Amino acid sequence: MQTLNQILRRIPVWLVYLLGALPAPWLFYQGLTGGLGVDPIEALEHRYGELALQLLIVVLAISPLRRFLGLNLLKFRRALGVLTFVYVSLHLLVWLVLDVQLPSQIWADILKRPYITVGMAAFVLMIPLAVTSNNLSVRKLGPRWRSLQRLVFPAAILGGLHYVMLAKGFQIEPLVYLSLIVSLLLLRVRVSDLLTRIRPADSA
Repeated sequence: MQTLNQILRRIPVWLVYLLGALPAPWLFYQGLTGGLGVDPIEALEHRYGELALQLLIVVLAISPLRRFLGLNLLKFRRALGVLTFVYVSLHLLVWLVLDVQLPSQIWADILKRPYITVGMAAFVLMIPLAVTSNNLSVRKLGPRWRSLQRLVFPAAILGGLHYVMLAKGFQIEPLVYLSLIVSLLLLRVRVSDLLTRIRPADSA
């Protein structure tokens, strides 16, 4: 694992941004050229949302991977978080601009359709995370920055729930995504509780 971590340290963060962003224009091009099937708008909307959830799961897995396996991906966590927000925004933009289009209908859907309400709530929670994903915000906010970053936890649950509610009929894939998110969050809680119990014993 030490060798792998040494290799990872040599990878520049900008490369993660570049590789992570490549699917966005490629999927859009496929939608324009008929590569996404008979309903390219729905397919594009789905692909962007799915990529956002996949990236979010990777972000949530970074701390457990470091604690239990010694794999250090902390260097890339901010980049992966920003990419997550980019794909969530693209998912939302496709729905707003290409799918619904009418402003009055957009607001009505947010209020009347629970899965859209849940999805919008997840997006709103992610906005302050994206806005403060920079060194200036880290310095200005100090310890409050870490507290603010915990918004990713409810946002992740709402994002997974949005996918499950969006699915038509019983589908395994959305449940797998939600299960992974909940499992990673529970793992973090258990580890945090264990560390809290150990520290007082060590200081006694």
